[in-house]
Amino acid sequence: MTKPILHHVNLKTTRLTEMIDWYGKVTGMSVSLQAPVGAWLTNDAANHRIALLAFPWLGDDPSKEGHTGLHHTAFEYPSFQDLFDNYARLRDLEIVPMVCLDHGITTSMYYADPDMNFVELQVDNFGDWSKSSECIKTSPEFAANPIGVFFDPAAVHEAYRSGQAPSELHAAMMAGKFLPDPVPIIGPPAPKE
Repeated sequence: MTKPILHHVNLKTTRLTEMIDWYGKVTGMSVSLQAPVGAWLTNDAANHRIALLAFPWLGDDPSKEGHTGLHHTAFEYPSFQDLFDNYARLRDLEIVPMVCLDHGITTSMYYADPDMNFVELQVDNFGDWSKSSECIKTSPEFAANPIGVFFDPAAVHEAYRSGQAPSELHAAMMAGKFLPDPVPIIGPPAPKE
């Protein structure tokens, strides 16, 4: 079994500027990208180590459900093959991802632990942190859509096993050719009746 390494932590916040400032002071983080939906920070060669989501519908609440707090922890695999081999291994154990996204800089699968904490398993699409770091800092396409495009992991896994190269699959995912059915909705929770 290939053991992934911890890559980044993603937090939800209503205090984006304060959070950027605090992580800058406490951990030496600098901003790789700030967008209307949040900011991506790093303190090393990685494209980001802390992501801060600041969706306009978030609010503070003592219960913290659906509001500010930890969104997920992330672990990075060294290759596309390792990520998808692990997908198949977990699928065979009846552990399947809740959501899968090609973020442009990474291909990511989000799993929920028994307490419904999300864990992201990912691979860097560039295979080189200097290249993905440059992308997060300078790409207008990434800045316009830092969340990325959903994909069906079973369909991508099947295409990969049939011989399609990771670069071809990445391009196809970003073009929406592997969308799941139904496509998940990321946004505010539905109002309670």
